[in-house]
Amino acid sequence: MSWLGVLLAASFGGEADPAKLPPVRAITRGPAFHWFGYYDKWQFDPTDRYVLGMEVGFEGRSPKPDDVIKLGMVDLSDGDRWIKLGESRAWNWQQGCMLQWLPGSEHTVVWNDRQDGRFVCHLLDVKSRKRRTVPHPVYSVSPDGRTAVTPDFRRIQDTRPGYGYAGLADPHAADPAPADSGIWRVDLTSGKATLILSLADIVKVGPPDASMTGAKHWFNHLLFSPDGQRFIFLHRWQPKAGWFRTRMCTARPDGSDIHVVDRGGWTSHFIWRDPTHILAWATPVGKPSGFWLFTDGTDEVQQVGKGVMTVNGHCTYLPIGDGTEWILNDTYPQGDARRQSPYLFHVSTGRRFWLGHFPAPKVASGEWRVDTHPRYSRDGTTVCIDSAHAGGRQMYLIDIAQIVKPTSRPRP
Repeated sequence: MSWLGVLLAASFGGEADPAKLPPVRAITRGPAFHWFGYYDKWQFDPTDRYVLGMEVGFEGRSPKPDDVIKLGMVDLSDGDRWIKLGESRAWNWQQGCMLQWLPGSEHTVVWNDRQDGRFVCHLLDVKSRKRRTVPHPVYSVSPDGRTAVTPDFRRIQDTRPGYGYAGLADPHAADPAPADSGIWRVDLTSGKATLILSLADIVKVGPPDASMTGAKHWFNHLLFSPDGQRFIFLHRWQPKAGWFRTRMCTARPDGSDIHVVDRGGWTSHFIWRDPTHILAWATPVGKPSGFWLFTDGTDEVQQVGKGVMTVNGHCTYLPIGDGTEWILNDTYPQGDARRQSPYLFHVSTGRRFWLGHFPAPKVASGEWRVDTHPRYSRDGTTVCIDSAHAGGRQMYLIDIAQIVKPTSRPRP
């Protein structure tokens, strides 16, 4: 049986035979710990030679204001050599410091930091080593690399530790929905930031929800569309009792034309499939939890991966063919062995291809858990994950070329 045939045979059902899984190799090693974090940023440079990562000397506790992480890139063409790029004092375990290759750039990286009593971002040319600093942090950068949108990391740290940054207190902590906190648009050339949507504004948008009464509100998880014409944001609030609630919304880059895409209350991970469609783990009103494809600006929604993609995960579309054929995803720890399993889902056939099963140590739970957060290379033939299965978080490459047979068409 061919390699693809073996994978097809193992594409349904539970765990795959290790001998039938694609090749995996570590690209970072101890004694320090390494990871990249979230799944919706460019980790690979345009040539797929350099892979960004972060390095720290401890695990198992929340970051403190004086904890510093090192930033670098792995040279895959030179024995996985670690090349140091900088440091950050504004980071968390799940998303790091927003380290990423600047969209539209050949060799510029961007990351967040804390200096002089404020959060900032640095832009570094990795060849010339010239660096400049913008006096505001970033969350999502537009496809042309000129603009960013960013929430209030001080408020996120107060409302959901693990996604904000230590070191600066929320000046509006006592205000449920302040007018001076929200989402800013940042000009990465001039450094100017403009508040485009406040928390006081968002509570007035859409049909009223009784659970918002007396609740504390915040924004999180922003992402530009592939054409840069809109961006997603999650509006979250903590009711007086129970778990926090969520609405997924979109808006223009100036904060106008807000559309509530999902008001079911439980939107989680999402990705743009194209400029008008969003894949998200959600519970749309009147429908079960699952992965759903939403059409922006409408109430249209359809389920994806029914009966197969049954567990919440970190989803992206591979840059293969027209960009809608393959979904890269993963699972949270499953079963007594707490195995985390990245996989590929072939949309037209409904087949799932396991890429590995990585046991998550029980100590790696809660805020400092190590999600695999699978990220693809620019040509779509390689996946990079974070995993602590070998004793501490490190980065691993998975060769998926024989599964996807890519046309090597980079995503816009």
